[in-house]
Amino acid sequence: MKLPSLPGFDAQAFDKYLKNTGWLLMARVGSLLIKMLVTAIAIPNYLGDAQNGILNYPLALISFFAAASTLGTDSLVTRQLLVHPQQHRTILGAAFRLRLLAGLATIPLIYLTYLLISHFAPKPPAAPLGYVTIVSFVCIAQSFNIIDCYFQSIAKGKYIMYVQVGANLLSALVKLVLILCKAPLDTFIWMLLGDAVLLAIGYVSIYRAQHHNPFHWKFDRSVATDLLKHAWPLALSSVFVTLYMKIDQLMLDAFWGKASLGVYTTVVTLSEGWYFFPMALVAALFPALMHARRDDPARYQKRLQQLYELMVLISGGIALIITLAAPTIYHLLYYNKPEFHIGAPALAIHIWAGVFVFLGTASGQYLIAENLTRISFLRTAVGALANILLNLWLLPRFGMNGAAVATLLAYFLSTFSVLLIPKTRLHGVSMLKALILWNTLSNLARKNQKK
Repeated sequence: MKLPSLPGFDAQAFDKYLKNTGWLLMARVGSLLIKMLVTAIAIPNYLGDAQNGILNYPLALISFFAAASTLGTDSLVTRQLLVHPQQHRTILGAAFRLRLLAGLATIPLIYLTYLLISHFAPKPPAAPLGYVTIVSFVCIAQSFNIIDCYFQSIAKGKYIMYVQVGANLLSALVKLVLILCKAPLDTFIWMLLGDAVLLAIGYVSIYRAQHHNPFHWKFDRSVATDLLKHAWPLALSSVFVTLYMKIDQLMLDAFWGKASLGVYTTVVTLSEGWYFFPMALVAALFPALMHARRDDPARYQKRLQQLYELMVLISGGIALIITLAAPTIYHLLYYNKPEFHIGAPALAIHIWAGVFVFLGTASGQYLIAENLTRISFLRTAVGALANILLNLWLLPRFGMNGAAVATLLAYFLSTFSVLLIPKTRLHGVSMLKALILWNTLSNLARKNQKK
C-alpha cells in the first residue's frame, strides 16, 4: 500500500519508516486499549479508590529505580546496533549484563527509600513493605526488554507488536478472571510483577523464533564501558523523568492519603496513556533522522522541524478533545463509583502536559544524535526539581488539581530549558516555532496572499 509522505521525508524513506512506525503504533495502541480497559477502568471499579491507591503505590515507588536500572541504554543500544549490526550479540550481551546487575543493585535501595518515607512522610505509605518487595523484582525482569532495541534497529516493529500486545492481552485476561472470581488485592499485586515477567518471556521467545539465542550473547568489557560512558547522563535523565512523572503520586499519598492517590492514578493513566504515540513515532523515525544527519544536514534540520510541529498538532488535538470530554469520561467509566468523579478537573489540566511530553520526546532524539546527552540530563533535572517544588507549594492546598498543575508547569520548564543553554538555544527556538505552529500559519498566510 502506498503511504502518504510527510514533509521533510522523501517518499521512499517515509514509506519505509512509517510502515515500521505503523507496527510500533499498533503495539502501543493495542497495549493502550488493553491498559485502559483493565487498569484504568475495570480494576478501579472493582477495588474502589482506597484499594486502587494501595495497588498503584508500589509501582509509583519502584518506577524511579526501574528507570535507573535500565541505565539509559535503550536509545544508545539501538544506535550502536544501527552502526554495527554485525556485533549485535556483543552489544546486547553487554547491555543485558549491565541492566541485570543494576536491577539487582536497586532492590536494597528501594527498601531503604520505603523506610525513609515511612519515617518522614506526614501519612504512612499506602502499601505495606511486603507489596513493595514483590513489585521491586520488576527491576530484574525488565532486563530482557533490551531485545526491543534489536527489532527497532532492523525496522521490524511488528515483532515488538506481537510481544507487547500478546503479553498485555494475556495479562488483561488474567486480571479480568481475578475480578470475576472476586480475588483479593494480594493477587493483583503479584500480577504487577507478572506483567514484567510475561513481557520478558515474550521478548525472549520472539527473539529465539528469529533463530537467535540470548545464551549466545557475549559480554565485552570494552563495549560495556563505552555504553556506560555515554549512557550515564541518560540513566540519570531517565530517573529524573520518572521522578517528575511519579513524584506527584507519592506526595499526594503522603499529604492526602491512599483514596486520593487511587483517584489520581486514573487521571494519570488516562492522560499518560497517549504518550505511546511520540515514543513509537520517534523511535521508528530515529534511523531516518540519523541517516539525514550523516548525508544531508539541511534535510536533517527540516525533518526535525516537521517532526516537532507534527508532535504539537497531535498532542494539542488530543488535549483539546479530552479537556472538553473529561466530565463525561469520568461519569461513563465510573458510573458505579462516584468517588472517582472528582478526577475530571485534574484530567482536564494534566492532559495538556502531553504537548510538552511530545515535544520533549522528539527533541530528546536530537540531543542523542548530537551527542548532547549531558544536556538531556540537565533538562530533566530542571523538570524534576521544578515538579517537587511546585508540588510542595500547590499539592497541600489544591490536592490532585494542584498536582496536575505542577506536572504541567514542570514539563514546560523541562522541555524549554534548552533555551538557556547556548549550544541548544536555536534548537529551543525551533520548538517554540513548532509550539505556535509557525510553519503551518506561515503557509496559510502565503496561500491567502496568493488568493
